[in-house]
Amino acid sequence: MSNPKIHPTAEVSANAKIGENTMIWHRSQVREDAVIGENCILGQNVYIDFGVHIGNNVKIQNNVSVYHGVTIEDGVFVGPHVCFTNDMYPRAINPDGSLKTATDWTVSKTVVKKGASIGANSTILPVTIGEHAMIAAGSVVTKDVPPYSLVMGVPAQVVDFVCKCGTRHIKVEDGKTHKILVCETCSHKMEIAREDYEKIRSHAKKQKRDE
Repeated sequence: MSNPKIHPTAEVSANAKIGENTMIWHRSQVREDAVIGENCILGQNVYIDFGVHIGNNVKIQNNVSVYHGVTIEDGVFVGPHVCFTNDMYPRAINPDGSLKTATDWTVSKTVVKKGASIGANSTILPVTIGEHAMIAAGSVVTKDVPPYSLVMGVPAQVVDFVCKCGTRHIKVEDGKTHKILVCETCSHKMEIAREDYEKIRSHAKKQKRDE
């Protein structure tokens, strides 16, 4: 299959760019000037707003809304019913009571970096989600997420590290300037600055105390 596969019930703008081998399924909508890369899968009832950029090898599950201002990089997984937001101060009307138009508000941007995963029913405010980070199901993400970190809760908090393969790093080794995290599942190694490591561990301990 060299061309995109678009289900007859999907609505894809003629001004959108869809990469080779991408599949767009039942009742999904892709608006004008959206760019979707190669080998992507958009499940049933996915909404891609105008101007959204999506990389290659991205999986977006059923009933996901990706609004204007969102960029999703290569290899990202987005679980069912995830919603991205783009307005930090949402109102339907102006102070004078008039209906807001496109020029009456400022779009806030969201970036989901390469290889990250977002669990089902999560809500993502305008933030940056780092490479290979994992968002637990049902989380509300209000702050930037560090690379290779696991966050969960409402609001979401960093609780641990994860490997590229998705499992938690278990073994921690000391380097000269960094901590070295070693995945016991796939043996992948990741270096992280000591300061960042201690900060995430501190968050994790506080989270456990609060539970």
